Amino acid sequence: MATLELRNVNKTYGSGLPDTLKDIQLSIKDGEFLILVGPSGCGKSTLMNCIAGLEQITGGAILIDEQDVSGMSPKDRDIAMVFQSYALYPTMSVRENIEFGLKIRKMPQAAIDEEVARVAKLLQIEHLLSRKPAQLSGGQQQRVAMGRALARRPKIYLFDEPLSNLDAKLRVEMRTEMKLMHQRLKTTTVYVTHDQIEAMTLGDKVAVMKDGIIQQFGTPQQIYNDPANQFVASFIGSPPMNFIPVRLARQDGRLLALLDSGQARCELPLGVAGAELDGREIILGIRPEQIALGTGEGNGLPGIRADVQVTEPTGPDLLVFVTLNQTKVCCRLAPDVACKVGDSLNLQFDPARVLLFDAASGERLSLDTANASVKDNVTHFKSR
Repeated sequence: MATLELRNVNKTYGSGLPDTLKDIQLSIKDGEFLILVGPSGCGKSTLMNCIAGLEQITGGAILIDEQDVSGMSPKDRDIAMVFQSYALYPTMSVRENIEFGLKIRKMPQAAIDEEVARVAKLLQIEHLLSRKPAQLSGGQQQRVAMGRALARRPKIYLFDEPLSNLDAKLRVEMRTEMKLMHQRLKTTTVYVTHDQIEAMTLGDKVAVMKDGIIQQFGTPQQIYNDPANQFVASFIGSPPMNFIPVRLARQDGRLLALLDSGQARCELPLGVAGAELDGREIILGIRPEQIALGTGEGNGLPGIRADVQVTEPTGPDLLVFVTLNQTKVCCRLAPDVACKVGDSLNLQFDPARVLLFDAASGERLSLDTANASVKDNVTHFKSR
């Protein structure tokens, strides 16, 4: 096991070309599971290749156990990597694939047999050891590829989108297996994915990347509940966060955001704010599960009536789509809610749960709400 630290890591493929990685700074503790997540082309696989030594960085330093390994070859970094494509030797059996790297290191055969047995039991592939890769399913091949890496007992494991070739059901099963495996081994792990569900369920820490830059680094819940900008808020969460363009208005020292469904309007109180925000156009963000269905019991939250345009039952939830401020908005409701297309619902917004983003840059805006409670705010809302 080992610590991993990236200090101002940069990567470019030539002068005049944009940087692929820009001042990457990350630090994970011994035994932590780090997820690198982002859209295709954001630089996450390049960063992993740099950690492995398959790509040379053009600036900064990579430290493993506080030792600078930036100039070391891959074989000297004591890292094992699992690729998206499995990369199994087709003419070798499962046993031979797992023990190949150990034989290259000239381990005694008794030690090799012991290690293969340990890994096969861990991954539940004992019954597959005599088969060839062509005789295995996709999930079984992925387990063999993982077994080949696990047999080495390196300081750090690197996984490059290992589940992306599997079907949806198998991906869920393998996610659970990988989390159990990490809990048993407690080995420092870096995992690349574009799937935000994998990022939320697997990682101790998550680094969200875009255009070669770390947009935010923290625990899954920190990133979900407190996103640094609109990109992070949109990328993490399924269904994604709603983004509603609104114009701010200042009234009685408080800031209001106008919501319009076409049949009703609601002035949503956001808190105490400076006069410089009066009249400003911003983006209001709220997650689908944070839009409640009005109960008619007068709970004090601002509400607005809106017509149902689409419903999507998912089993545990009912996704309902309406239009607010000429923008499609998703609401995540209980599955037993009785509504159909054309029905009018009373939707309630909790001012304490909304996030505000700059319309031009996407950066998060903060409000000084230290002296304003939601209850105080609600007394100033108007719905008509």
